[in-house]
Amino acid sequence: MDVQKLTFSTGWGVAAVLCSLFAAAAPAQQPGIANTGKYTFTPFDAPGAGTGAFQGTVAYGTNQAGAVVGYYFDAGGTAYGFLRDSAGSFTSFAAPGAGDDGTWPFSINSSGDVTGLYYDPSVVRHGFVRAADGTITTFDAPGAGTGDAQGTSPSFINAAGAIAGFYVDTNTLYHAFVRTPSGAITTFDAPGAGTEGDQGTEAYSINTAGAIAGWYYDAGDVAHGFVRDADATITTFDSPGAGTSALQGTFAYSINAGGTIVGWISDATNTARGFVRAPNGDTDTFSTPLGGTKPGEGTVSYSVSQNRNITGTYTDEGYVFHGYLVVP
Repeated sequence: MDVQKLTFSTGWGVAAVLCSLFAAAAPAQQPGIANTGKYTFTPFDAPGAGTGAFQGTVAYGTNQAGAVVGYYFDAGGTAYGFLRDSAGSFTSFAAPGAGDDGTWPFSINSSGDVTGLYYDPSVVRHGFVRAADGTITTFDAPGAGTGDAQGTSPSFINAAGAIAGFYVDTNTLYHAFVRTPSGAITTFDAPGAGTEGDQGTEAYSINTAGAIAGWYYDAGDVAHGFVRDADATITTFDSPGAGTSALQGTFAYSINAGGTIVGWISDATNTARGFVRAPNGDTDTFSTPLGGTKPGEGTVSYSVSQNRNITGTYTDEGYVFHGYLVVP
């Protein structure tokens, strides 16, 4: 069960999961910066983003220069990719072959290369790489299924152009992969990953040293974080406060060059909070001041840069998505 499916899919019957796990109720959108003292949040919305329920802006990736990528749902519910530069200017784009479910970018590297997925008209996922000049190359992982919501889901591209992600096979099992800059793909599974439908391993980021972070669902559908070193050694972990029931747990999403990991936990009340995990394992959690704190509310964190800027998404009380940038 990947985060795209759980939080932001349309047409898969997961609205109840979204409301119970990752929806964030908040006051009406406010301009400018909300400062908590320890973190500074800058909310934004992409031009063309819809303002209805389950529309709006979903921010995923950021780089050292302050560029942010993600996608937005327009008033018709179609997703388009966006690139927001450090000055706040937006560029929107769509992958060739994208259907009504659209284009979902997740990561941008220091060269301005972007990776993510798009859905074809049959709602099959395919990977893409968008070069800094706007050229888009598509690809599929070996073993990826070709049914509804199956296929290839790239999650992160590092400075060298290596990509981490996962694919969904014909049995709806999830398997992680790493793709070299030349296009060679290696797949792997975390120890302890479940083997029933919608379980398995999901890789979400790769740093310059080749370390990969992500999570896996065990046989009880509880999520656990993992780090896979460049030598393929896998270490698993659980963040303090993470719940231990189905669809709760630790969701590790991004690892920077220094080994800092960000993501979020779903606690025992299904409230989501962002976390920052230092290389030595020390962990700090946080929530956006514009988000809610009751069950069914919370904060999702997706990306951490080398200087520990964090990008993520919260949802207001009308279930409209908003991006944020955290500066520690």
